[in-house]
Amino acid sequence: MHIKPTATLPHYIRWTLFSLICGIFSALAASFFLVVLNWATNTRELNPSIIWALPLVGFFIGWIYHQFGKNIAAGNNLIIDEIHNPQKIIPLRMAPFILVGTVLTHLFGGSAGREGTAVQMGASLADQISHFFKVNAEERKILLAAGAGAGFGAAIGAPWAGMIFGMEVIYVGKLRLFAWFECFIASFTAYYLATFIGAPHTYYPPVSIPNFDFQILLFVAIAGIPFGIAAMLFTMFAHFIEKTQGKFISYPPLKPLIGGLLLICFFYLEGSYRYTGLGIPIIQEALSTPSKFYDPIWKTFFTALTVGSGFKGGEFIPLVFIGTTLGSALGFFLHVSFSLLAALGFAAVFGAAANTPIACTLMAMEIFGWKIGPYAFIACFTAYYFSGHHGIYRSQKIHEKKHEKILRYLSWLGELPKRFFNSKN
Repeated sequence: MHIKPTATLPHYIRWTLFSLICGIFSALAASFFLVVLNWATNTRELNPSIIWALPLVGFFIGWIYHQFGKNIAAGNNLIIDEIHNPQKIIPLRMAPFILVGTVLTHLFGGSAGREGTAVQMGASLADQISHFFKVNAEERKILLAAGAGAGFGAAIGAPWAGMIFGMEVIYVGKLRLFAWFECFIASFTAYYLATFIGAPHTYYPPVSIPNFDFQILLFVAIAGIPFGIAAMLFTMFAHFIEKTQGKFISYPPLKPLIGGLLLICFFYLEGSYRYTGLGIPIIQEALSTPSKFYDPIWKTFFTALTVGSGFKGGEFIPLVFIGTTLGSALGFFLHVSFSLLAALGFAAVFGAAANTPIACTLMAMEIFGWKIGPYAFIACFTAYYFSGHHGIYRSQKIHEKKHEKILRYLSWLGELPKRFFNSKN
């Protein structure tokens, strides 16, 4: 429910309280999750042979969800569906299920992300408020959007991006600010509380941002095209894996089992184990040293196979990996600093795959400095328009096709001179 100018003071107090609770839940969940995930990553790096158990772990994750979590298996898509059409409260077990599934995926070497887990935990915990307070269907939408955004912002350390993400992710081609007040309070509460209690946010090397320059802006727009194509190819491949397994495998726990077998075979053939887990060191490296083009290609393959087979964790950090290494490599061809292109790819590829270019533009500014804003805006929106209509979240509704929106903007721009001369006459 959008807070109208006529809303009463008790209304604001009530929703401030709800938003604070959402933020607190998200901060505590995200902080605990990040600590445990760091432990899982460090443990795997100290014991690399543990990766050979990945197929058995995949079967266990699949079995747990098949037996006890069928109604939460859709993950982020379930949250988006509930925002579109509220039916019933998301079961509380979504939070511990996705937490355990993600930690196990990373502990044994699956190439997955983490922020998707924080989004699910934040939204499912926020939705529990509906158990204790009388809220209607429209108010549940607010709780879900605020919880999802707060989880996203707390995990990344980007509260402005978190505020927008929970509302932008619902539709393709439209941003409805129906819950801006609640998302603002929840996201900033989650961020500051997570920071206060010492959540281990990732540090990224600083990037030198040039002064605004139209020539650089042109090259950034050109770079946005491969960023968008990379997002589209990742989405298509992950959905292809999921669809193919669904066609030939009827017993769900076998999907991550077979996916795990394929993963360890390809990890062994590739040889470096560079693409297991999150890959944070590679992202940091790409921001300070030019990357090779095989990095985003391999990461696309391994992550699509991981998440498409039913392992848990989400796609954010892998898409950041793909975008950062791709941008770093593109610096060889474009007359732009490789580190600037890496930072732009960091935001643009996920923004294109998730159809959230505004949130990711803000994220780039929060992580790399506000000066990157104009370049991030162009990179994120160019990638967004070149990534196709569908993204990693199947439940997003297409409000307006992207090419139609561009044509509408161009038509409006074309009318400006005519309107100007008419006004003069």
